[in-house]
Amino acid sequence: MRIESLDHVALWVEDRDELADFATAHLGMHVIERTDKFTLVGADARRGKLTLFAAEGKRDPGPLARVALRVSDLEAAVSTLPPDLEVEPVADGSVRFLGPQRLGLALVESNGHDYNLDHVALRVPDPGASFAELQTLGFREEKGRLWAGAAELVLEPGEASNPERPLLNHFGLLVESAEEHLQEARERGIEIDDIVDGPNTYAVFLYGPDRIRLEYVEHKPSFSLV
Repeated sequence: MRIESLDHVALWVEDRDELADFATAHLGMHVIERTDKFTLVGADARRGKLTLFAAEGKRDPGPLARVALRVSDLEAAVSTLPPDLEVEPVADGSVRFLGPQRLGLALVESNGHDYNLDHVALRVPDPGASFAELQTLGFREEKGRLWAGAAELVLEPGEASNPERPLLNHFGLLVESAEEHLQEARERGIEIDDIVDGPNTYAVFLYGPDRIRLEYVEHKPSFSLV
């Protein structure tokens, strides 16, 4: 298994318009697509995005600690946030804050495309064991850190959490061939959750450690979102 990039983080949200409005007003994103079921927001359709699935009831962050976005000028990015938002500086130079519907967010000053995904942090009971299993599922280890393309997956110690209404839906991982990942999953006995053949993408959903749902998604030649 080989992951090219972290294509999107998919969330179940009670009010997707509220979160989409926040992302477009304060996080340098725009609405890429809106359907009856979901809203897709991002700075660029071919880079890291947020998929907001409509869901009932308030959502529990559960294992999702934060979604961090990369910016070239942190001070300027912070200045676009709501003035009454509590922003917490972190020792590594980033800032963290709580977005609408209890979504943990962070901004990290780094080179690259503004408001692309920098990292996602999860709380898991055994970070070491989860780290090792995710390596077998296409994530790349480099100097003790875990990567999906240029985006890092950070595993922090936390209690096992399986809320009734979780905020996290899945991670969308861009791959060259979703069919090859499907065949490997079958050969290895990995639990397959779903297969979706859409107009622009072909995707295979698997369960990773801690019941983390992973989507291996292939962009078809027809992929033309902007």
